[in-house]
Amino acid sequence: MPRNSGHADLPLHTGTVPRWLADRMMVLGTLITESLVENFGPEEVLVRLSDPLWFQSFGAVMGMDWHSSGITTSVMYALKRGLNPRAKELGIYVCGGRGKYSRMTPDELLQIAEKEGLNGDELVRDSKLVAKVDNNAVQDGFQLYQHNFILTRSGQWAVVQQGMNGAEKKARRYHWCSSDLRSFVEEPHTAVVGDNRGKILNLTDKQADSARSSILEMSHESPERMLKEITQIGKPASQMILMQGGQASLFPELEAPPRSIEMPAHHEVLEQDVDLKRLGGVLATAYESQPKDFESLLLTPGLGPRTLQSLALVSEVIYGTPSRFTDPARFSFAHGGKDGHPFPVPLKIYDESIRVLRDSIEKSKLGYKDKSDCIRRLHQTALNIEQNCAPQVDFDAAIKFEREHSKEWDGKTV
Repeated sequence: MPRNSGHADLPLHTGTVPRWLADRMMVLGTLITESLVENFGPEEVLVRLSDPLWFQSFGAVMGMDWHSSGITTSVMYALKRGLNPRAKELGIYVCGGRGKYSRMTPDELLQIAEKEGLNGDELVRDSKLVAKVDNNAVQDGFQLYQHNFILTRSGQWAVVQQGMNGAEKKARRYHWCSSDLRSFVEEPHTAVVGDNRGKILNLTDKQADSARSSILEMSHESPERMLKEITQIGKPASQMILMQGGQASLFPELEAPPRSIEMPAHHEVLEQDVDLKRLGGVLATAYESQPKDFESLLLTPGLGPRTLQSLALVSEVIYGTPSRFTDPARFSFAHGGKDGHPFPVPLKIYDESIRVLRDSIEKSKLGYKDKSDCIRRLHQTALNIEQNCAPQVDFDAAIKFEREHSKEWDGKTV
């Protein structure tokens, strides 16, 4: 997976996640993570969390506001609550958090390192370096306020941290993964996620090697000499220009890699926010598949087509390739959104999804693979329908259908 895989623009949202959703997010997020561990191993969880588009889709499938910065805080809090009590079993720990909890990261890492026989001082150094790089070496106008360090028993890690620009009401999320890390100071990121504000100071760019050397050299010079040099430049400090061999040179800007996404400010999910062909594959799988295709799932009491729709999207989060997550809004068609977009969170459907996924994992551990195989096939069936049948979707009718049944499914919003 590339270290710089993209960026996204995230509207800054405030407020809290209601308990009725936070508890369900904890359970569903833990079950999806457990399924990833069972199928691919704990290190794959780190790879997924370091993909900004997968992360946004992961939050959307759990019922959070599909486009907002709030996904970062709520998803990581849900994972910390759900995974840490089972860390010995699953081999994954989540440290840090928002505000004061981010400052607890070093102590948490030292405690885990002692239990698992890891180098705690090195992990603490890694955590601090990641924060320093994103707060200082990449000066993009965002001040960090959240830092989560996700660690496996093997010592591999990922970092998800977020900065805020209060004046512009924007947030930027940064992703790191140790498996791809070659240098802390030269193109270390898996991705940088946030509002694209044009040119910024990025001392981690490989083209900035000479600039980093110049800064190191400048740190050894007398203040009087440096003030004289700055006066001679005659440029505003905001342009960040250094004199190198008599030539002025701008620091390289942080350019948007190919894997990028711009999350709009509007709350509602619009037709242009969703890949309709892919959504059509999911809906056709749920409402038009032959019962025998998913017999072991359909034998689950209370399971109907609407739950299959949710499970098909959950299945895609587990088994889908990176190219499947370019439209995170589509994953809100699993369990809606707490703000009522694209529709209220259908609690009955959400709870059925949790029950079926938990049952499939538990039975799989005992050697009964029917249900887990069915969940895997949900994604493959939707993919086949999408590729071979080109199903047509009436987007407005799909949302109308959800809203008409919202009361029946215990739909709820904040």
